[in-house]
Amino acid sequence: MRTLTVTADDFGASEDVNAAVVEAHHYGIVNAASLLVTGDAWRNAVTLAYANPLLSVGLHLALVDGRAVLAPREIPHLVDGEGRFERSPLRAGLRYQFARSAKAELTREIRAQLERFRGTGLHLSHVDGHHHLHLHPLVLGVLADLAAEFAIPAIRLPDEELGTALALDGRLPIQRVAYRAIFRLLRRHGVRRLRGSGVGYSDRVYGLFATGRIDEEYLVRLLPRMRGNRVELYAHPSRSVHGGGTRELAALRSPRVQDVLAASEFRR
Repeated sequence: MRTLTVTADDFGASEDVNAAVVEAHHYGIVNAASLLVTGDAWRNAVTLAYANPLLSVGLHLALVDGRAVLAPREIPHLVDGEGRFERSPLRAGLRYQFARSAKAELTREIRAQLERFRGTGLHLSHVDGHHHLHLHPLVLGVLADLAAEFAIPAIRLPDEELGTALALDGRLPIQRVAYRAIFRLLRRHGVRRLRGSGVGYSDRVYGLFATGRIDEEYLVRLLPRMRGNRVELYAHPSRSVHGGGTRELAALRSPRVQDVLAASEFRR
């Protein structure tokens, strides 16, 4: 039995994003969302989640390019005076790896974001991370340690075939090809770290190579090529004219894409 979870990330980032997530759920193929509990519109997202009970909701852990739950004085080595994290995932990852106080502060902030999610009363369906920083070994270790306490059922471990990505997009930027090696190593570490913990993960996770560039044609060609029995596709729909969010929204609610999915082996 093959299952496909189509996740909309950044739920709670803005009301434009929230509206797009709900639209892609009502009229398209989205059946899950990742809630940014530090986003500008996270309370609006929670209200919409309750109004759409068939939409599974997980935590989009934010430890980079965003705002923290805790005050700057509580995590001074993670955020600036305004409570904002480093904008660069690379610089943030290096800081977390080598700052002696990082683990204790990360643990406090990760716990605070999980507690804020729990305070919404929503069922936690999964955890992933903004810019995938949840895959950082230190961060993933904290999540694994907190998994039982917060009943984390699944964590996203990206795994996508390079051959499939190249077949679908011959213009694939070279830096995204390089990401493949990095994310393979991070996934292997994640599988080892989560083994025996009771936390699940998908066989394949698609979306890494086409982030911000998903369109109808891409999904029509991708769906029949997907491997694995437990599969996730993630996207970033939005109603904002900035970035590729409107294009991704159109793709996710495309009747043509829905027909291809209906004809597939996936159970929805």
